[in-house]
Amino acid sequence: MPAADITQDNTDARVDETTALLAPSADQPTSREDDDDDHENQVANGANGKGEDRPLPKDQILLLCFARLVEPVAFFCIFPFVNQMIWDTGEVAETDVGFYSGLIESLFSLTQMLLMIPWGKAADHFGRKPVLVGSLGGVAVATAVFGLSKTIWQMIVFRCFAGLFAGTIVTIRTMITENSTHKTQARAFSFFAFTGNLGIFLGPLLGGALASPATEYPSVFGHIKFFREYPYALPTFVTGSIGLVATVTSAMGVKETLVRSPKKASSDSGKEMSILTLLRSPNVPITLYIYAHIMLLAFSYTAIIPVFFFTPVHLGGFGFSPFLISLFMGLGGLSQSLWLLIAFPWLQARWGTKRVMVLCATAYPFFFALYPVCNLLLRYRVMAAFWTVAPISLTIGSGVAMSFTAIQLVLNDVSPGPEVLGTLNAVALTLVSGIRAFSPALFASLFAASVRSRVLGGHVIWILMVLLALGFTVISRWIPEPGKEEQERRKHVVGHGNGNVHGNGIVNAAAEE
Repeated sequence: MPAADITQDNTDARVDETTALLAPSADQPTSREDDDDDHENQVANGANGKGEDRPLPKDQILLLCFARLVEPVAFFCIFPFVNQMIWDTGEVAETDVGFYSGLIESLFSLTQMLLMIPWGKAADHFGRKPVLVGSLGGVAVATAVFGLSKTIWQMIVFRCFAGLFAGTIVTIRTMITENSTHKTQARAFSFFAFTGNLGIFLGPLLGGALASPATEYPSVFGHIKFFREYPYALPTFVTGSIGLVATVTSAMGVKETLVRSPKKASSDSGKEMSILTLLRSPNVPITLYIYAHIMLLAFSYTAIIPVFFFTPVHLGGFGFSPFLISLFMGLGGLSQSLWLLIAFPWLQARWGTKRVMVLCATAYPFFFALYPVCNLLLRYRVMAAFWTVAPISLTIGSGVAMSFTAIQLVLNDVSPGPEVLGTLNAVALTLVSGIRAFSPALFASLFAASVRSRVLGGHVIWILMVLLALGFTVISRWIPEPGKEEQERRKHVVGHGNGNVHGNGIVNAAAEE
């Protein structure tokens, strides 16, 4: 489907290639021929514009969040059985299973990293919806056929095939931005983040519950030869079916959000903003760095915490049973969801995005530092204090996850314009995919080295994590605030231009923008 178009009739002498970056003000009328044009103009006045009083289109957000569910479910559904699947091939030694498991997941992320920017540019050129629908369909097929693999190379090929369709997450982020305004985008992205957490929960659940159905549920699947020959096909087929349903619902219900002026589209047809120019745009480099730093903290923590919970107390961990590990990880996931759904929109509306991020950045070092403290409580058998401090610190500390959503709002705000928003999201997610490809193996290895060394009670890894968190604390002071900067500029223009308005009213127009 081609991108939607809007024709603007009243164009004053100041209109140039930067006009698309600014939303039309109330005194800049736009010709509309029907209600669809009204809807398209509202989309144009999204989070980068002035559509402040436009309610959040709940049907669109619901459909996009359902589509968002597909990627984490597809990524995590193989985790419970991939090691056994590799061992069943008979091609590798038992000691090498972990290596190939990590290789398969790293190649998925690396493939995504290589294709994020092309998908983002395609979404900016052809429109968001065709890229979204095509990517969802590709993920659905690629995920389904993974369960038919019988060799290591088939697993690698099919997993890379799934990584080819990285356009889903890029496009969904962009479309949620364009369906929201400055007032509603915090709520919209809290739903987005919650759905991602839900997918992380559902993926392993489906994979673990449905793997080897002929063995686990013999009365239902034992007589079906196909499931005896392909014991891992059912979970991937079910996951692929979720992707197929999302493809259909997106094709039928999601509306295009990329809005272009025909005049601007024709004048800019040969002058698309290059990646290098985009990276040199105001506030973009610092925002991308902060984005990458936050994701490094997130992925390193995710890699360390399960093995930390399992590690014996005398080696620096908690020595939890699998049941306690699942309880604590479930508590962390639930706490994150509540912070994102309830606390973040409220705080962002009252404090602003930057202050919320500074709060998270200040809390991060204390959150990490409490883990070795809790280990010391277990070592000295202060059990009452441990069972009081550990759950409370995990519940409150999970609030640092608000920074994941907050940095997305900053990224939206610093975008040079809607015509490159998809590309900018793709650049950010390219960084994320690269970090996700190497950080789990790197930080798991660092944790193992920390435990083996027994230096400072095996807590060297947490010193490293606290130092990384302190880096975020420092850099958070330079988080851009484009909206506040624009307000200051308006005040400056109004203060110096009250007696200088002649003819075309350029000063007043600048103040209105």
